[in-house]
Amino acid sequence: MTLQQMKYFIAVADSGSISNAAKSMFISQPSLSEALKSLENETGLTLMVRTNRGVTLTPDGLEFLGYARQIAEQYKLAEDHFIKKKTSKIKFSVSMQHYSFAVKAFVETVKYFGMDKYAFAVYETQTHEVIENVKDWRSEIGILYLSDFNEKVIRKLLKDSQLEFHPLFPCSIYAYLWCGHPLAGRNEISIDDLEEYPCLSFDQGSNNSFYFAEEVMSTYDYKRTIKVNDRATMLNLMKGLNGYTLCSGIICTELNGPEYKAVKLETDGVMNMGYITREHTSLSQIGKHYLEELMKFQDEVL
Repeated sequence: MTLQQMKYFIAVADSGSISNAAKSMFISQPSLSEALKSLENETGLTLMVRTNRGVTLTPDGLEFLGYARQIAEQYKLAEDHFIKKKTSKIKFSVSMQHYSFAVKAFVETVKYFGMDKYAFAVYETQTHEVIENVKDWRSEIGILYLSDFNEKVIRKLLKDSQLEFHPLFPCSIYAYLWCGHPLAGRNEISIDDLEEYPCLSFDQGSNNSFYFAEEVMSTYDYKRTIKVNDRATMLNLMKGLNGYTLCSGIICTELNGPEYKAVKLETDGVMNMGYITREHTSLSQIGKHYLEELMKFQDEVL
């Protein structure tokens, strides 16, 4: 198995066609087909299905693509640095459920490295996409939580995707609301106290299973509910409609502003915050520092 074979495979996967990939790689179509067949013979896997309309990657092919991209990218970084004597951009990407503290840790990581050239990315997105981004090597780290309710399902999905969950810290459950909310002065709030106010939750798109909900108690029969798809909208609805959401209680006032607060919910439920990575992979220097920034919030767990 050679680097060139991997490059050929990536080109076919990106174009969806052997003929188009052959043109882009300046190689004859029969030669490219032979190289791909040799790659499949070496791996003992069927990596793609060939049809008259192009090629479709098999599950094994999708998994192999992730590894091939990583190897090709690392080779380019080494080539730029040692052969072409170029200063390559340092890359780092993280995906997360909607947590302001995780965004804050990303901000501090960027400030810490302060490099002239970098290509960083942060994806605050749906639960399933967090998992998919790490699985497909789009992100080095994914941030999400486990609870008694979702743990079995999420861990099964992670195992099937060859991902690992690493715990960060446990958090009690809080109601997150506007400081002007009628219940904002309470020390604790029961779910019954909140019945007359709209419960806000992040929409999970086509994967809108209770197990993928970013908020605990997703199966509770709320009287009023509103789905949103970004954190800014949720904050606006908290203020405009006295809405609330359920969260970990870790508040980043620097990003969300001082107009919001967390009040403990009367429940024994726990959110176990953690991060996911590919199995048997080592974190980059940037990834390790990002986790150090995340762990600083352990002291702020309410």
